[in-house]
Amino acid sequence: MEREIVDKFINPHQVGGIQQYAIDNGEGRGVRVCEVNTGSGLRYRVLVDRGLDIDHAFMREHSIAFLTHKGVAPPNRAMDRGADWLKTFPGGLLTSCGPFNTGGPARDQEKDWGLHGEHSNTAAEIESVVQPDPLAGRHEMSVTGTMRYGAFYGHNVTLRRTIKSALGVARIDIDDTFTNDGNHPADHAWLLHINFGYPLLDAGTEFVCDVKSHAPRSDEMSQAYFTSIEKGRKFPAPSRDQHADRHVFRYVEPNARRSPRVRVGLWNAKLKLGVAIEYAKREFPRLGQWMHWGEREYVSAIEPMTAGVEGRDQDRQRGWLRTIRPRETLQYRYSIEVVANRSDILGA
Repeated sequence: MEREIVDKFINPHQVGGIQQYAIDNGEGRGVRVCEVNTGSGLRYRVLVDRGLDIDHAFMREHSIAFLTHKGVAPPNRAMDRGADWLKTFPGGLLTSCGPFNTGGPARDQEKDWGLHGEHSNTAAEIESVVQPDPLAGRHEMSVTGTMRYGAFYGHNVTLRRTIKSALGVARIDIDDTFTNDGNHPADHAWLLHINFGYPLLDAGTEFVCDVKSHAPRSDEMSQAYFTSIEKGRKFPAPSRDQHADRHVFRYVEPNARRSPRVRVGLWNAKLKLGVAIEYAKREFPRLGQWMHWGEREYVSAIEPMTAGVEGRDQDRQRGWLRTIRPRETLQYRYSIEVVANRSDILGA
């Protein structure tokens, strides 16, 4: 910041920074939080006890994320079974799925695997919270923590996650690094459930992606809805035909560009507001689009992923599971950015 600006305040929190607290009411009581104010209009909340995922996210007065009816609940290992994951799903801007399975409940290698894995119900150990200090010329802020998964005799994997922003920049940069601390290989899958809600998501909100091809999931509703690539471009108004668990999903193949990184997102022309997601294709070889336009449960997600959503057994059959060898690390780096122009979503 220029001297004429920094001479106008003494406390850096006047222009942005990270506040730490614990929720003190309702079912989420006790859940630790890091609330990030970038000073750009973008504010978001990191749930320390839910895998350092992100629930609330606002750009100025506009919410960009979807929140479920119950909202935040404490982590609970009992929710790793079957479809119970949905009972404590907070929605939010980012809910990460894995690290051993990412799809629906399935039985694989004589073991039952619950919906979307155990990450969301894993608390983080905070390693550092770095505050910005524009008076000292430091504009970056970050939260870093570790999550440990597995069991004795089983897989022992650690995730080190860093979430980083900078003063005056409406962008979230995330670095996920997995390490197999165990003594035998671990099958691995990772999916980013990036969930959008009203008012960013509205009737006519556009899914912006340079689509080469698509593959609707094999269920009847997805096959009937995604009759062409263009069918999923615009989000519909709330409708009773999507009540309860009705929804549609497809895999999307973006066109290859000169850059090894993919950019995709949503654009609301009425608000002149959009969100761009950027990731490396080699890190996330598949991209999912989930749409559910039920009344009051009105949400769509963009989902970069390594495997699929039909179940770990099918991921194995397709050869989509990755393996982390003992002492090996795998790294994923991606970003979520708020933009004011549709052209900024795809970039140059």
